[in-house]
Amino acid sequence: MAQDWDENRFDPLAGPSSIPAQLAESARCHGDRTFLVGEDGRRLTFGQTEAAARRMARAFIASGLAMGERIAVWAPNGIDWIIATLGLQLAGGVLVPLNTRFKGEEAAFILDKSRAAFLCTVGDFLGNDYVGLLRAVRGGEEAGRPISGLPDLRDIILFDTDPMDGFLSRADSVSEAELDERIATIGPDSLCDILFTSGTTGNPKGAMFSHAQALGVVRSYNFVNRIQPGDRMVIVNPFFHSFGYRAGWVSCLIGGMTAYPVAELKADALTALVEREHITVLPGPPALFQTLVDQPTGHDISSLRIGITGSANLPVSLMQACHDQLGMELVLTSYGLTENTAMGTSCRFGDSAETLANTVGRPFPGWEMRLVTSDNQPVPIGEAGEVCFRGFSVMQGYFEDPTATAEAIDADGWLHSGDVGILDERGYLRIVDRLKDIIIVGGFNVYPAEVENILRQAPGIAEVAVVGMPDHRMGEVAAAFIVPVPGIAPNPVELTTWSREHMANFKVPRRFVTLDVLPKTPLGKVRRVELKQIAQTLNDTSPQAN
Repeated sequence: MAQDWDENRFDPLAGPSSIPAQLAESARCHGDRTFLVGEDGRRLTFGQTEAAARRMARAFIASGLAMGERIAVWAPNGIDWIIATLGLQLAGGVLVPLNTRFKGEEAAFILDKSRAAFLCTVGDFLGNDYVGLLRAVRGGEEAGRPISGLPDLRDIILFDTDPMDGFLSRADSVSEAELDERIATIGPDSLCDILFTSGTTGNPKGAMFSHAQALGVVRSYNFVNRIQPGDRMVIVNPFFHSFGYRAGWVSCLIGGMTAYPVAELKADALTALVEREHITVLPGPPALFQTLVDQPTGHDISSLRIGITGSANLPVSLMQACHDQLGMELVLTSYGLTENTAMGTSCRFGDSAETLANTVGRPFPGWEMRLVTSDNQPVPIGEAGEVCFRGFSVMQGYFEDPTATAEAIDADGWLHSGDVGILDERGYLRIVDRLKDIIIVGGFNVYPAEVENILRQAPGIAEVAVVGMPDHRMGEVAAAFIVPVPGIAPNPVELTTWSREHMANFKVPRRFVTLDVLPKTPLGKVRRVELKQIAQTLNDTSPQAN
């Protein structure tokens, strides 16, 4: 029977209301269909995935995991990431994903803030020893704790073969019946995950979501993007980001699709995979599609049916190239924020090229959106206002931070995004500015205040302000305007090296520009508009500038 695409009859909350129930339903409906295909050649059906996740859950219970305890996952995309997450969620744990590009202190802050009891990680990824990075900043083993400076962390689970087998062997002491008893206590409102984001203060905050939210928003996403059972999706978006997690493998779990997690983007390997496996769905930031257009590999990627992008504007020329050069039938642009379960708006099938290029669509089915003035009054069509959302998609709040929660969600339940947009008469949204000055680097949010706080510790810097500058491939990157300490002339190349040692590489400024003084208002606030105007003119090929 043909799929009914009528949004008026679509209910995103119809269906299983917890991850355990959804996993069981997907295994029942698609049991022998391949769900996961790893870069190492492993293939798991939906049924095999459920069995593996249940064993993982029993191992967590045997290890003392209590309902509602947090478990961090700090690892690249892969089958183990998915099995660990499903396992901890079956056992009543709460997922806390960590960015694989974090340095030790960045990861330690979130582990400490969330009071994570377990950490699932790898021994090495791109030369990074994650456990070593943590121990370098928080100390080694002490009094039975794997990291002395993280008192709540009880166990570290490595995804390497032998250590993982040792952890999984604990499952033998917990029966399937005991696991079912635990699962029975997990309801729609049980906490599912905490996705950390940063505000303009630079202090990461954990947005909390329930099981029902995590599933409902993805059903809405799958519906709008016309994803169907049997589709095959390559997931290059990192799992620590909601675009790779919710809009990636959870989308496949709910939609009956096959997921192909990829740990590192390499254009030739990606297109070879598309050709070999007849991939039909490719989500990613505009930088991914720009790479495929700019660097054709010669592989046949005509099987691609749907491209899904967001986080930045999609140029008309790139959209046309995706159709003409890559052969995609549908490329949809979208917009969202972590606090709204990473969803917000999306264009629709049949929208014009101008709509796709100049707007981020209208709200996904199931929640409300409005634009308001600074005093929280709705603005008329065609006028700029702050984008706000209300409905089941809005986070439960920030983890153990009621003050920040009250600042983000008003008394009427509206989540204030901090982004400024304009609505047209059809209800389509165009983003025109960012109240929070977020810089979006290839799909990753970079918060200037956080980068500035780190750079103030660099040798020779007295003052610093960070803004975005255009970049052909990434959309935009960070540029740092610095005022040096008197008598010192900081070297931009050395500052770049220092920055790479102290922050994730996507946060590292592409350019360092030395000024005698930062432009400021009479009240002493930095005139970021002036700096942004300068950044628009910078050549982005070198980190050096004076």
